[in-house]
Amino acid sequence: MKTNKYVEDLNTKSAAELTEELVAAKKELFNLRFQNATNQLDNTSRIKEVRKNIARIQTIITEKARAAE
Repeated sequence: MKTNKYVEDLNTKSAAELTEELVAAKKELFNLRFQNATNQLDNTSRIKEVRKNIARIQTIITEKARAAE
């Protein structure tokens, strides 16, 4: 149910806030990949989680853009 709460939280944010969230998630993904490449990453499942969060954010941005038309 943690995911539902996250999606509800994203739905309440504005387009600018969603864009900031997307940039932050992409930076986190880059850092996780870098740590994984240098064998410093302990929790490799975090990469998958962040990738899915990026997809969720992009989906909500698209939904809001289509609703605005």
